[in-house]
Amino acid sequence: MPAAVVRPVTAVDDPLRAELLACWTDVSNAGGAVGFVPPVTPEDVAPVLDRLLDGVRSGRDVLCVLSEEGRTVGFAVLVGLAGPLRRHWGTVLRVQVHPSRQGEGLGRVLMDGVHEVARSRGWEFLHLTARGGTGVEEFYRRLGYREVGRVPGAIRVAPGDDRDEISLVRPL
Repeated sequence: MPAAVVRPVTAVDDPLRAELLACWTDVSNAGGAVGFVPPVTPEDVAPVLDRLLDGVRSGRDVLCVLSEEGRTVGFAVLVGLAGPLRRHWGTVLRVQVHPSRQGEGLGRVLMDGVHEVARSRGWEFLHLTARGGTGVEEFYRRLGYREVGRVPGAIRVAPGDDRDEISLVRPL
C-alpha cells in the first residue's frame, strides 16, 4: 500500500473542497468530535468549511491534507495567531481521518505532518482543544501534547450531555 503523505495547501480548488466536505460530513456522521453532532448533511457542514477555508485563502492559515494515491483521506487546519506576542504559536483545528481509514495509524501520520508544517512556518508551540468524553486526549498525549486546562460543560452535544473542552499544548 502506498504511503500516505501530508501536504500543506494554501489554495483549494473545487474538487479538493468536495473531498474535504465529504470527509468532514462522513467523520461527523461517524461520531467524530469535529464541530458537529450527527446526523449532518453536506449542507450543514459547507458553511463551516467555507469559513475555515477563508482563513486558508487569506494566507494566515494552512490546510494540511492527508492523502494517499491522490485521494484525500483526512485533514487538519493550522491557524496562525495574528498578535505580535504570539506569532510563535499556532492552533490546530478539525483534525480528522476518514472513518473508513480509522485504525491504520493515519492519525499519527496526519499529526506528524501537521507538526512539520508548523515548524516550517517558524512556530514553536501548538494548541488544540478536544471534546471530553471521547478519549481522544489520550491520542494527543501520546503525540507529546499535555493538558493545560478544561472548561467544564463547554460543549453541549445533546440536552443533558455536556462535555468538557480540553485544552492541550505541545512544544515543537
